[in-house]
Amino acid sequence: MKYRLVFLLLLFGFLDIQGQTNTSSENITITAKRSKTRVQTNQNGELQINVSPGDARKFKAAGRVHYSNFGAKGDGKTDDIDAIAATHAFANLHHLAVKADEGATYYIGGKARTATIQTDTDFGTAAFIIDDTDVENRSASVFRVRSSLESFTPVGITSLKRDQDKINANLPSPCLITVTNSHKRRYIRFGPNQNDGSPQTDIFLVDKEGYIDQNAPIIWDFDQITEITALPIDENKLYITGGHFTTIANKAESKYTYYSRNISISRSNVLVDGLEHDIIGEGDHGAPYGGFITIRDCAFVTVKNTTLTGHKTYRTIGSAGKPVSMGSYDISVGRAVNISFVNCKQTNDINDRTYWGIMGSNYCKNLVFEQCTFSRFDAHMGVANATIRNSTLGHMGINAIGSGVFMVENSTIYGSRLINLRSDYGSTWRGEFIIRNCTFVPAGGRRTSASLFGGSNSGQHDFGYTCYMPERITIENLKIDDSNHPDDYQGPAIFGNFNRQLTDNSYREKFPFILTKEVILRNVTTTSGKDLRLSDNPFMFKDVRIDSR
Repeated sequence: MKYRLVFLLLLFGFLDIQGQTNTSSENITITAKRSKTRVQTNQNGELQINVSPGDARKFKAAGRVHYSNFGAKGDGKTDDIDAIAATHAFANLHHLAVKADEGATYYIGGKARTATIQTDTDFGTAAFIIDDTDVENRSASVFRVRSSLESFTPVGITSLKRDQDKINANLPSPCLITVTNSHKRRYIRFGPNQNDGSPQTDIFLVDKEGYIDQNAPIIWDFDQITEITALPIDENKLYITGGHFTTIANKAESKYTYYSRNISISRSNVLVDGLEHDIIGEGDHGAPYGGFITIRDCAFVTVKNTTLTGHKTYRTIGSAGKPVSMGSYDISVGRAVNISFVNCKQTNDINDRTYWGIMGSNYCKNLVFEQCTFSRFDAHMGVANATIRNSTLGHMGINAIGSGVFMVENSTIYGSRLINLRSDYGSTWRGEFIIRNCTFVPAGGRRTSASLFGGSNSGQHDFGYTCYMPERITIENLKIDDSNHPDDYQGPAIFGNFNRQLTDNSYREKFPFILTKEVILRNVTTTSGKDLRLSDNPFMFKDVRIDSR
């Protein structure tokens, strides 16, 4: 009997070792020796965790573990990241929930350690201090939410077509497909941050039989595919709740060395609820942030009842050799589908221009703001379908390029334009805009001449795609508060002056800009009492049909 018990203990330990987890490229070894539960690091900085059989039974019976079970002090001074990472590693292995200790304050220093979350996690009333003043790896997330399901390469798919309805593949479950053609460049950026573009990339959802979700369709033709990945969609929702996080800002040189000391989500079917993030210690210089909540390579993620903070704007020299303001974000979304922010806000004034807009995104489909108060919505390298509803957006307003339907309802916008179609990516939107029951306060009430759609495209730059204005724009029940305007103000324009040189038929575009076909106007009113007009460049938009019945 004695030998059998020893054998079972050894077997228990062996199985746990074989099931070891991995965080931030570091191996974590978990054993079940009869000595006490403890967490330590070896000479290579790798975590070595021992959980006594008695503690293991207790944790499993409770169905959850606390950070204090693995040695976290929670005193706001001791660096607790090793204990936090160890707690999640054990919880992941045994499918246990994680609960922060009530009222604890966990200090997280600059060590390059990432805690991987794969089970429900309740941060509760605990506080987390993330000190970025001296870090080993600015790109290492503090928490990484990832799937236990592994991605794979589907075989036999060599090409794709825009709006294709099915791929020739049988999959183990519904999947998020990411596909790349590295021989084709898109989003060739223009302006102070100019670049040579990025490889053609697309993401879409498919079911087990390979049918593509047409609410997030393929947007490019792929004559060839250089990389394709399928990531299974997790069936069960993962919950991350509570927690008050404070970042002590970095003091690095002001250049494009982005910090990613964050909560990174790369698992599908996740709900983040009730989280708060503050920033302290910002000075007269610092490196920008890539997003405290970063959502990437996943689908069906909702962030609700969450308070975030805008970052101070710093300046540097851009790729064109001229001074530029650096984007710095508390929200970043990339290569993701069906992502929603519900009842969220930020701590600082959404109209304070010393803070950068809080959100940036790339390669996304179906982004939603619902009941949010943020300084900005932004889609850099394209969004397919977006909705802003019952929300208030501040000084940086709505910035986007992309395709599909962009819906803005029951919202107030304080940006320089009601919609800014980003000129650095060609001011392109291949689809339509629908704007209903909104209020537009141009430039946050500062003295300005109002226009609804702003942007710029000379027709001389190759962005890697044909650029379109929205084919149809529908505006219903819009109030324009243009009470503060210049003396020579002629009234708000539907379109800004997208090309100041295009004033007669002699102008030639190397890369033609496809203009809007129709604008439908219903009940558009102005505080100034002046009528809505076409544009400061009426020649450019002379063929646009205006329906104002």
